Amino acid sequence: MPRYILGIESSCDDTAAAVLCDGKVLSNVIANQAIHEAYGGVVPELASRAHQQNIVPVVQQAIAKANIDKNQLKAVAFTQGPGLMGSLLVGASFAKSLALSLNIPLIGVNHMQAHLLAHFINDPKQNVPSFPFIGVTISGGHTQIVKVSDYFKMEIIGETLDDAIGEAFDKSGKMLGLPYPAGPIIDKKAQSGDGSAFSFSKPKVANLDFSFSGLKTGILYFLQKQIKKNPEFVSQNINNLCASIQQTIVEILMDKIHLAVKQTGINEIAIGGGVSANSGIRKALLQAKDQYGWKVHLPKFEYTTDNAAMIAIVGDLLYQQQKFSSLDASVLARTSFF
Repeated sequence: MPRYILGIESSCDDTAAAVLCDGKVLSNVIANQAIHEAYGGVVPELASRAHQQNIVPVVQQAIAKANIDKNQLKAVAFTQGPGLMGSLLVGASFAKSLALSLNIPLIGVNHMQAHLLAHFINDPKQNVPSFPFIGVTISGGHTQIVKVSDYFKMEIIGETLDDAIGEAFDKSGKMLGLPYPAGPIIDKKAQSGDGSAFSFSKPKVANLDFSFSGLKTGILYFLQKQIKKNPEFVSQNINNLCASIQQTIVEILMDKIHLAVKQTGINEIAIGGGVSANSGIRKALLQAKDQYGWKVHLPKFEYTTDNAAMIAIVGDLLYQQQKFSSLDASVLARTSFF
């Protein structure tokens, strides 16, 4: 009998719903919130209001695209955390109501686990990692190196002490006068620039932890000094600046991944999160694959940003283990793996 799982994602500013059948994606619908662009970042109150407007049509569209009736669903999986409290509450409240009305199990999902477990979506074009592997979650809000021993046996062995890698891209882009979100724009312009044109110091952080705040400050002081000499410095060097910033961030990330491989003896790497779409990071990992014989897993682009297919696959894995959540399950704005 087919196992249909509905996934709902609402951790930040994207309202998403997906339907999986036995681990295969039948639909994956996302409603973006363009309203935040004018503010240079996500405004929590506006995000939760937009989720309230989007949640019903997005779920309805996901079920329709899957070409099933809602009564065929076996469970409803939802993002329980981490994320923005107001946004999480919208998705959780809807998921609880739907599960209750259909008399089917409710499954709370950890957003960060989902980014890594997205690699287990049933897709013939996607290779599945073997346990144990090193998971690297890189997004606007998180930067973590995780030892993944099983689906739900994960240990964080390194993480950022301040800004996340996505913040480093976006805040650097803001200094360059680029619109929000600046990360994808930096990536695009970097491809026409010289990454060795400008040198930025890499923060020295012990073990497998990261720090990006010092890099951000270094870029700010560098730009202030150059603009004082030449007010047109940024516009005249925008591609090289983007390439140099991106190259520095990629080197920081790769240095830590190399160290993680050395410390754990695990040479299988899987990345996840919005920044895993970055071309510089993907290129560096593929080069390491060829040079060091690493096994590298890059997610499909549709599974890099916040999406509900990754929530649904975790829901599917938990459903098979009969691990359900109660209807009074609380959302968690800040949480490690649970």
